[in-house]
Amino acid sequence: MTHLQVKNLSVNFGGLKALDDVSFSVAKNEVFSIVGPNGAGKSTIFNVISSFYKPSQGQIFFDAKDITATRPDEKAKLGITRTFQNIELFENSSVLQNLLIGRTIHNKHPVYRQFIFDKTVRNSEIAHREAAEKVIDFLELAHYRDDLIANLPYGVRKKVELARALCAEPSLLLLDEPASGLNPEETEEVGHWIEDIRHDLGITVVMIEHDMSLVTEVSDRVLALSEGKVIAQGTAEEVQNNADVVSAYLGSA
Repeated sequence: MTHLQVKNLSVNFGGLKALDDVSFSVAKNEVFSIVGPNGAGKSTIFNVISSFYKPSQGQIFFDAKDITATRPDEKAKLGITRTFQNIELFENSSVLQNLLIGRTIHNKHPVYRQFIFDKTVRNSEIAHREAAEKVIDFLELAHYRDDLIANLPYGVRKKVELARALCAEPSLLLLDEPASGLNPEETEEVGHWIEDIRHDLGITVVMIEHDMSLVTEVSDRVLALSEGKVIAQGTAEEVQNNADVVSAYLGSA
């Protein structure tokens, strides 16, 4: 069953065409990777799906519903969350506090009741804490629960950003270069988390990544972009052996 469908997506920035008629679909519980050289348009796809950019052309469907013009907060409530290539955390807050921010989309109480902090709000707060603690256990972050983000090493920060996205309880998770800046051991760990997220939590994953060993390990299918256009789509092996992909990365002979 198709979970996400992108149809004929184009994005223009003035005279620059960042995306040119890009189409693909992602099935439920699939790991789908998007690869390509720098400037190929990979992050632009995520920014359009997340409604940070408006497309010049095309549509985005989520569970067969057109969400092209849906606001970012509404997409999060539908079950679409993401991480960022550059870590976007609150550095002077603790790990737990950052994770609780991921729970805000599930907060259905009006502001005045939150000020009063009545029994219903208190019970809701307890439920949010319990949900965050489950993610902390899932990603083995208990040791860092109360640490400030500013005091954590880079690899742990990357994991915290993933944890915050999971706290929103998505059905579709967009990972923007989850292995960027990580050493081989940490990258291997990312691969394990992605597989657990898919198998244990039942979450569909769309990933942008340059590390082809990680892409090959976890991906069901791969889409290759170059200069905003789709140049190949298939298994990781098929894409890596595609002549257009080789040319895009290495240049023609």
